[in-house]
Amino acid sequence: MSKDIFQGYKGRSLNVLQKFNVRVWAQVNIKTTRGFFHGTVLPRAENDDDKHIVLKIPTGYNIGIDIFSILEIKEIGYQKANYKIPEKEFPYSDGFPNVKLFGTGGTIASRLDYRTGAVIPAFSPGELYGAVPELADICNLTTEKLFAVFSENMGPEQYIALAKAIGKEIRNGIDGIIIGHGTDTLHHSAAALSFMVQNSPVPIILVGSQRSSDRPSSDAALNLIHAAYAAGHGDIAETLVCMFGPTSDDYGFLHRGTRVRKMHSSYRSTFRTIGDTPVATVTRNNIKIIKDDYKPRRRDRNVTILPYFSDKVTMMYYYPYMKAEILDSLVDMGYKGIVIVGTGLGHVNKELYPAIERATAKGVVLYMTLQTIWGYVHMFVYDTGRDMLAKGVIPAGNMLPEVAFIKLGWALGQTEDPEEVKKIMLTPIMDEITEREPYNGYLVYQGGVPEVENFIKKFRK
Repeated sequence: MSKDIFQGYKGRSLNVLQKFNVRVWAQVNIKTTRGFFHGTVLPRAENDDDKHIVLKIPTGYNIGIDIFSILEIKEIGYQKANYKIPEKEFPYSDGFPNVKLFGTGGTIASRLDYRTGAVIPAFSPGELYGAVPELADICNLTTEKLFAVFSENMGPEQYIALAKAIGKEIRNGIDGIIIGHGTDTLHHSAAALSFMVQNSPVPIILVGSQRSSDRPSSDAALNLIHAAYAAGHGDIAETLVCMFGPTSDDYGFLHRGTRVRKMHSSYRSTFRTIGDTPVATVTRNNIKIIKDDYKPRRRDRNVTILPYFSDKVTMMYYYPYMKAEILDSLVDMGYKGIVIVGTGLGHVNKELYPAIERATAKGVVLYMTLQTIWGYVHMFVYDTGRDMLAKGVIPAGNMLPEVAFIKLGWALGQTEDPEEVKKIMLTPIMDEITEREPYNGYLVYQGGVPEVENFIKKFRK
C-alpha cells in the first residue's frame, strides 16, 4: 500500500496498520487485550507519537488505542471523510438586524485538521452559515477577521484595534457586534472593551467556545446562536460575555464585562459573574433580564472610544515569605503601575514595606486587590492594612484582580499623574466596583453535604 493512505502514521503504529492491511479512513473492528472497539481510523498529527491508533467511535469522540494492546484489526468498510465545513451563501433578509462578527482567532465554528492536529476556524459568512444555519433565522451577518492569534497573545495592541473597529461599525449603523475570542483571556478583553468603548448604543457581545466544533459536546454553535440573538435583538447595550449558563444546553448567560471570570479549565459553563448576578439569560429566541440596571439600546450612533493603554503595568500575586527584591525588580524595570493581589482583606508581609515605600517614592502607583476573588479590600481592619495605606497602597474595592490590571493599564495610558490615575481607578464605569455584593452574588457549595446533594439531584440524574 502507498504511504499516502497512512496519513501521519509512522514507525510502530505504521507497522501495525500495514500488518493488518488497514487504511486511514477505514471503518474497522479492533480486538485488543482490553476489549473490542469499532470506528473509523483517523489520520495522526505529524508530531504525535507512534504508539497509538486513533479511532473515531460512533458517539463522535476520538480515542487512542495502544498498539501494544492490539490483537487484530479488520477493515469492514471505507469512506474518506470530508471534514471541510460546507460553505453556502448567507441569505440576507429584509427587516432582520445587521450584525458584525469580528474574529480574533478564537474558534467559533471549526473543523479539525487531522494532519496537524490543529483546529481550523470557519469564519466567512458562508462557512458560518454552513456550520450554523440557524444564524440566518436571527440576523444578517457580516464578518471581519481582525487578528489570528490565540487568546493568550491578545494584548493592548489588539484591545485598541478592536475598540477602534467597534466604533467605526457603530457609526456606520450596525445593529449589534459579536467578537469571537478564545476563552482563556476573554474576560481580560471584555474588561478592556468595557473601558475603551463607552456609551455604546448597541450590544457588544464577546463569545467563545470551550470545545471545538468537531466534538459532539461542543458549545460553539449554541454560544454563537445565543450571541447573535443578544447582539441583534437584545436591548442590553453593554459589553457582555455570552457563554453557557448551566452545563446543559438550556440557556446561556450574559455577563457584564467587568465582573466576569473564567472559573474552570474545561467545563462549558466556565464563566461566572463574580460578586453579583449575570445581567440576563439568553436562548435561541429570548432574553430574560436578571438585572434591570442595564444600559438600554438606543437608535443614535453616538459612542465614546477611549483607546488608551500603557504596557508598563503588571500584577504581583503575593505569597508567604515574598522578598522585597521582587517588587524592587518590577520598579527597576520601569513599571509605572502594579496591582497587588493580596491575602485576606488585602495584606502582604512586612518584608515588602521598604520596597513599597521605594516604589511610591518613585511615582509607581500600587493598588490592592484580593486573592479571595469575592469580597472587598478592607485595609483599616488590621495594622498591616493601615501600614500599607500609610505607605501609599490604594485599596481597589471589589475590583477583580484582572479587571484592576486592565483598568490600571487603561488609566496610565491616559495620564501618569498619580492623583488623576486614582480618580480614574476609583470612579466606577461599568460596575467594576460596586457598593455591595448581593446575597446571591456569592454561591460556592461543596459536594457531599446532604442538602447540596439533594439540590444537585434535581438537575443531574
